[in-house]
Amino acid sequence: MDFSSIPLAVGHMIGLGALGSCIGIGIMASKYLEASARQPEMMEAMQPKVFLLAGLLDGAFIISVALGVWFAIADPFNS
Repeated sequence: MDFSSIPLAVGHMIGLGALGSCIGIGIMASKYLEASARQPEMMEAMQPKVFLLAGLLDGAFIISVALGVWFAIADPFNS
């Protein structure tokens, strides 16, 4: 089998994961700022949820980077 396209696939995995994570955090942050401008008394209740979701979005990106590096370095398909 030809595995010469694995670096291209890894690049797409990391790049699209970063793009999706950045877009998700940007949309979430803008909605948080909009909601806190409308109801400032809810800022303290919403802030932990925003940080939790930001951590989950970054966690998904970090997992895709780890899988990409594993595919690029360890070569799991070639036994």
